[in-house]
Amino acid sequence: MKRAFVLLVLAAGVLLIVFDRTLMPLAPVRAAGSTVYGTVENAIGTVTRSIGGEGRLRALEGENAKLKADLLAAAPGTAGQVERLAVATGKHRGVAAHVVGFGQGQNVTIDTGAADGVARDVTVLNADGLVGKVTWAGPATASVSLITDAASSVGARMAGSGELGVVTGLPGEGLRLSLFDPNAPLKVGDQVVTLGSAGARPYVAGVPIGTVTAIESVPGAATRTALVRPAARLSALDLVAVIVPDLATGR
Repeated sequence: MKRAFVLLVLAAGVLLIVFDRTLMPLAPVRAAGSTVYGTVENAIGTVTRSIGGEGRLRALEGENAKLKADLLAAAPGTAGQVERLAVATGKHRGVAAHVVGFGQGQNVTIDTGAADGVARDVTVLNADGLVGKVTWAGPATASVSLITDAASSVGARMAGSGELGVVTGLPGEGLRLSLFDPNAPLKVGDQVVTLGSAGARPYVAGVPIGTVTAIESVPGAATRTALVRPAARLSALDLVAVIVPDLATGR
């Protein structure tokens, strides 16, 4: 019986080889298997690193709590701005994630996705400041567009004067700040934070964006511009937090 079973398996293997090479290649089948295997392997890796038993789970919870505390402590400006940051993040659940890949352009991949509530157009930050926003969310991973992307545009507020403007990305250079008032006070070292979006999407208010490093002089310009160094070290990202929409309000 065992011998017959072995012969049957061998015969089936030979038939598959012949079928693959002569009639219809099995490349699509192999590709599908590879995709499934890769997904499972990624899931196992994520579970192992993120959960890894009760001790690892507690460590992650501690990291998450520290991340929130660091954000509040690092927020520039007055106590009122810190309070607004606490209120903005308090309305939503923050999900911890790790950056697991850098894509083409100013994009990174994180190991958290829709299964944890991550959706498009939500804020991504770390303990230093704003990182970017989610542009795509799969079941277990998501893509994040960094604030230095050329297409990035973030409503901004000066932490000291309260002047409003917009911060755009300059790939390879950092960020450019454009204040709406061309006569607004501005100096090197000034701190810039997020203005916040309607419904807190894609950006919550009060998150540090960066520090002014140089004032640009453009005679007759309708806005006042400056170069800004990002608060977050975007070239060395690891642990980040994703502000997950409130399921009760859809925001």
